[in-house]
Amino acid sequence: MVLQSLLRAIYPPQCLTCDTLTDTEHALCPECWRAANFIHGLVCDSCGLPLPGAADDIPVQCDDCLRIARPWEQGRAAMLYGDKSRSVVLGLKYYDRHDYARAAGHWLHAAARPMLRPGMLVAPIPLHWLRLAKRRYNQSALLSAGLAQAAGLEHCPDLLVRTRHTGTQDGRGLRGRFDNVVGAIAPHPRRGARIQGRDILLVDDVMTAGATFSAATEACIAAGAASVRVVALARVAPGA
Repeated sequence: MVLQSLLRAIYPPQCLTCDTLTDTEHALCPECWRAANFIHGLVCDSCGLPLPGAADDIPVQCDDCLRIARPWEQGRAAMLYGDKSRSVVLGLKYYDRHDYARAAGHWLHAAARPMLRPGMLVAPIPLHWLRLAKRRYNQSALLSAGLAQAAGLEHCPDLLVRTRHTGTQDGRGLRGRFDNVVGAIAPHPRRGARIQGRDILLVDDVMTAGATFSAATEACIAAGAASVRVVALARVAPGA
C-alpha cells in the first residue's frame, strides 16, 4: 500500500487518451469522456445504434436492422465510432495499447448489461492465424476478456476460428461485406462442446454492417448455441 501510494505520487494517473491528470487509473478525463460519444438512452435492440425518443421497455429497431436479417437475438455498442473512439480502437488494434482494454471492458459491460444472462459464455470475434501472427494478439479477445472479468462470466478466447483469410472489409459495399465472410468462421475443433446449449455473447471492436457478427453467430447457432447476443466497443453510424 505504501509503495502504491508512492508510485501514484511519482506517476499520478493520467487520462487514457491525453495527458490530463485524472482521479483514477484507466479512466478518461471529462473532456475526452464527452468526446467519446458513449451511447445512452433509446437504442436499437439489434445493433445498439442510438435512436431518437425516450427509452422504455419496448424493443425497437433501427432502419438497417428492419431491412437486414440479424441472426443474433440482441446487440449493443458502447460508443459511436468517431474521432475519440477511433483513437481507442486503433491504439488497441495496432499500437499495443493493451491498457485500453481494462477500461473498455467496463464500458462494454455497461452497454451489454441488459443482455447478460446467468452462465453466459463470452467469446471474441476471431482473427485468421495469418493476421494473428502479424499482429501478435487479437484485440477483440482483449476486449472480451475485460468484459467477462467485469461481468463475472466465463470467457473462451478461442471459441471460434477463422477458416480462411478474408482480408479487410474496408471499401466493400454492403453485399460485398456479407459475401466476403460467408462460411469464414467456425467453432474451434476442440471447443464445439462448450457452445451446445449455451447463451453466447460475442465481442468485437467495431460493428459496421454486422457481417462478421452474422457469420460468427451462424457458426454458434449451427453448433447448438441456445442464443447469441453481440456487443461492440464502437458502432459505425449508417452513412458515416
